[in-house]
Amino acid sequence: METKNSFVKRFPGIVSSMGFLLMPVIQVIAVPQIQKPNFILILTDDMGWTCSSQLMNNNVSNSKSDYYETTNIERLAAKGVRFSNGYAPCALSCPTRRSIQFGHTPARQGDSRFKENYHPDFKRVLSIPLMLKSVSPDYRTAHYGKWDLRSDIFPEDLGYDESDGNTGNKNGDVNSTKENKFSEIFLNNDPKRIQTITERAVNFISRQVNGKHPFFLQVSHYATHVDIQTKEETYQKYLQKPKGEIHTNPGWAGMLENLDSGIGRILDQIEELGIADNTYLILMADNGGVEFIPPVKNKFDHPSVFKNHPNNYPLRGGKWTLYEGGIRVPFIVMGPRIKAGSQCDVPVTGWDILPTFSDLAGNTNPLPDNLDGTSFRPLLEKGNEGTFKRKREELVFHYYGKSHSAIRSGDFKLIKFWDLKKIELYNLKEDLGELNDLSLKQPQKAKELESKLMAYLKEVNAEILDPSKYPKVKSKEKGSED
Repeated sequence: METKNSFVKRFPGIVSSMGFLLMPVIQVIAVPQIQKPNFILILTDDMGWTCSSQLMNNNVSNSKSDYYETTNIERLAAKGVRFSNGYAPCALSCPTRRSIQFGHTPARQGDSRFKENYHPDFKRVLSIPLMLKSVSPDYRTAHYGKWDLRSDIFPEDLGYDESDGNTGNKNGDVNSTKENKFSEIFLNNDPKRIQTITERAVNFISRQVNGKHPFFLQVSHYATHVDIQTKEETYQKYLQKPKGEIHTNPGWAGMLENLDSGIGRILDQIEELGIADNTYLILMADNGGVEFIPPVKNKFDHPSVFKNHPNNYPLRGGKWTLYEGGIRVPFIVMGPRIKAGSQCDVPVTGWDILPTFSDLAGNTNPLPDNLDGTSFRPLLEKGNEGTFKRKREELVFHYYGKSHSAIRSGDFKLIKFWDLKKIELYNLKEDLGELNDLSLKQPQKAKELESKLMAYLKEVNAEILDPSKYPKVKSKEKGSED
């Protein structure tokens, strides 16, 4: 019998060129790669913090609706973590959607200069799908529903493999006119295209699982924006149900339940395909709910001037304002290693999503230095005990339509109204409804926060600092088309 050594002496050339034949068998067995996680972002439209039947904060008894029913949002919360201080990047749809894609604040992105600075023809900026594809070319990405970046940038320009195209803001408002959009209720079988968008989403999920591709899917619903559409049966259900003290609109309630059913369909698909242990799902809204239906013109008045509680009560204000009612939104995350039915009170926002997905996907490539977001993965895995430190502690918000800015630092929040040349200061821990302005009582704290706000705006060269160069776009404050 020929030994290994005698074989080497007789056939040295073969051994040198085929040395792998002499290696132990265990060394040539390929180690299976760990499947990268899947990501789903469900973005709802104009849905306030209290516009569901899920309690958003265990310590705030009225942080849920007294009329609406959203059993699937409750189901999602029971499986994941609620962020009681979850924020939309802006009080308006378009700036929020831009912010999420790139991990930048609306103040940094600007309004007038966005189209040029973020268009791939001029400058390649990292987006969520491009980031994931850099982690693994196996990732497949899709965006269905409302895009609304107010530019000629298509989802495919940012790395999405599939989309509904550069859909405008009005695509979900197919029945209404300027005169009746807040007053009439429209009954149809696919309100706000909820069913159409959802079926495209579950089809995409199924195809990627069958093809063994990790995926990122963004489902951007038109509901519950402006046009009140619902199915006949849900409308009749809420006509029969006693109205709440805060929420009373049966058409809006029906539309919200239809949206909730779409969310449930995606949850069902995750369970049926057995991918829950490797899939993260985030539910959030693009901004707070409309304060009154129809909207009021005096959105910045103190709540004491209104006869009725606003739709976002106990929060002040709503869409178009940087009061809590305009930017604090439902923010729920489900996924691996997340404690079911938990609550986290650390503030997070939409521009944190890109770095969070990067972290969860195991990205080893450095992220851009100018990213505003921070990965909240530690909060997903350890809740309030997670080690979470931002490059800049404060959250800075800016709304170009009705020029005002806000900064939250700890429990304090300052709002700066540029045109009115005034500031307001609130302690959110003691005054969630922002009723008691502390700017005169605590001038040092107000000065401190205003200085931090201005420092950030100067750092990012915010357009508001040079209004002559970047004039405001007048059409956006009329309310309603956004």
